[in-house]
Amino acid sequence: MLTVNGDRGVVERQLAGGELACPSCGGVLGGWGRARPRRVRMPTGPDELLVPRRARCLGCGGTHVLLPVRCLSRRADAGAVIGAALEAAAAGAGFRKIAQTLGRAASTVRGWLRRFAARAGQVREFFTVLLARTSPDPVMPAGAASVVAAAVSAVAGAAAAVAQRWPGVGQVPVWAAASAASGGRLLAPGWPPAGRNTN
Repeated sequence: MLTVNGDRGVVERQLAGGELACPSCGGVLGGWGRARPRRVRMPTGPDELLVPRRARCLGCGGTHVLLPVRCLSRRADAGAVIGAALEAAAAGAGFRKIAQTLGRAASTVRGWLRRFAARAGQVREFFTVLLARTSPDPVMPAGAASVVAAAVSAVAGAAAAVAQRWPGVGQVPVWAAASAASGGRLLAPGWPPAGRNTN
């Protein structure tokens, strides 16, 4: 899996121009059909029907699903929805209140929060390192009341550093940056792997 721009036209141009690299070997990716359609619940408005593009490496022959940065792997909700839940939890809200606010099942929100809390220390470390490596003048996140709050603060700091380092990119939505940096695996098992290079 590889996270890509949310604009389908941009992704097609990148595939045609050989601009996307294989995450396994670094070779050039070319278009190779589509993945299964899925519905993604958005923060507001109707669900989005997403049919992710697939790509195949011209070098190693591996295939990859190209996931738009607004999504997370194997999650029915957009990254912004899950991010809003994590931000609310960092501010001290409980899963039932968050679920009611977002209009999601309490068990779903509880699952997101448990998964994130179980790796919050690693997530904080990953995004703090990314912030330090990205910003020309890094401002480290202030102390936080909990490890979840510290991790959410580090994610926001890294997103701000990306916008500062590459002003042409514009304001980077925090949870799109989190999806891009994690390869869409922010809540997936085994992420972040030990010793991952954040360059």
